[in-house]
Amino acid sequence: MTEKTALTPKTHPTPPARFSHGVRKGNILQVAGQVGFLPAVEGRPPTPAGPTLREQTLQTLANVKAILEEGGSGWDDVMMIRVYLTDVDHFAEMNEIYNAYFEVENLTAPPAARTTVYVGLPAGLLVEIDALAVLG
Repeated sequence: MTEKTALTPKTHPTPPARFSHGVRKGNILQVAGQVGFLPAVEGRPPTPAGPTLREQTLQTLANVKAILEEGGSGWDDVMMIRVYLTDVDHFAEMNEIYNAYFEVENLTAPPAARTTVYVGLPAGLLVEIDALAVLG
């Protein structure tokens, strides 16, 4: 039986409850929902990258990428991305940011994706993203 490994990059705070930022088991890596918090600073509460969707989305993608890398993976291993927005009016801007980001990342084959509106994020947070990767 393959061991399950919890993943928490040094840039991420310790989760406030019994969950992991990511988990790898065999060649499967699940990244938990990430938000646009800047890298953790000991003794300080998590801080959003900024008030805009662009700032938060770029930081959220960086946070997802850090977990993928911690698990020995990368964007090309991602099979599914789920994006949760807090405002339906952000869909077009999210798509623009998402497309530009993955163009820079030289993504060879886009993963399946789903975007939905979710209003349960803490105040001030505009986006959450999770990902499922299968390592080659």
